[in-house]
Amino acid sequence: MARWRMPTGFAPFALDPPAGTAAGRDAITCAAVETILSVLQIAISVIVIFLVLMHSGKDSGLSGAFGVGTGTGPLGGGSMVERNLNRWTIFFAILFLVNAVVLLKQPWS
Repeated sequence: MARWRMPTGFAPFALDPPAGTAAGRDAITCAAVETILSVLQIAISVIVIFLVLMHSGKDSGLSGAFGVGTGTGPLGGGSMVERNLNRWTIFFAILFLVNAVVLLKQPWS
């Protein structure tokens, strides 16, 4: 991300570094990486919200509407589906956490 600097005299604010230099290209690349990771963070957060809502609670929640906690099917399908739902939720929660840490630390700048 480009940084603002206070110019000397009465000139208007200017971006530092200029876009035509190597440092300017690096700033554009850093902005692109940050944008991609930010969009990915939003997508992961929507997925995590959906997966958490799919879990059955005391009232069977949203998962009852989709048949996740019914316990029907071969080999007691409800428990197997619930176990896979737990795994997916944990996976995306860890992915959300790692992406948030990477966005905060910004190792590319």
